[in-house]
Amino acid sequence: MKYITFALAKGRLARKTMELLEQIGIFCEEMKDEKTRKLIFVNEELKLKFFLAKASDVPTYVEYGAADIGVVGRDTILEEGRKLYEVMDLGFGKCRMCVCGPASAKELLNHKELIRVASKYPGIAKDYFYHTKHQTVEMIKLNGSVELAPIVGLSEVIVDIVETGSTLRENGLEVLEEICECTARMVVNEVSLKMEHDRITDIITRLKEVI
Repeated sequence: MKYITFALAKGRLARKTMELLEQIGIFCEEMKDEKTRKLIFVNEELKLKFFLAKASDVPTYVEYGAADIGVVGRDTILEEGRKLYEVMDLGFGKCRMCVCGPASAKELLNHKELIRVASKYPGIAKDYFYHTKHQTVEMIKLNGSVELAPIVGLSEVIVDIVETGSTLRENGLEVLEEICECTARMVVNEVSLKMEHDRITDIITRLKEVI
């Protein structure tokens, strides 16, 4: 029997996914050892493999078949735009993708002026401004704390993930517009779903029962 391989986004999403899988009898004790240097974790009995990856890489591993199943936030799926099946909303890791900035930037959004937008998610930001708002923007991709951008004058607004909004408030920024809600999603490789249809569908069905 072939192994079914899971790619999980490192950190909280991976922990929550494993807690969920344990509820349907899928365990991987090796992953609980925090000191381990291992990259691939195996459950020989169930013929399952697991590995942890940077969130933005999970859709790539799944599209190319290096992983059969992936768990990652919807924000990453939208940004990466990979060819895969999104089969399930796991319901945790809830946050919102928003346009944020100082209150004064509201006017610029209403009047559809040419503005600069900084984001870790240029794909999502561009799509929202061009296709939903029909507003021309200059995109600036950042990898670190995007909240800095409007404060130091790099951009008028930012597009970012918002959970509680406390970082925004502490820095004199606010949510100006909401783009979409994001939660953790399960994605499946297109070929894997055909080749291992019964086993993968069984995992999805059992997960739906506990969710």
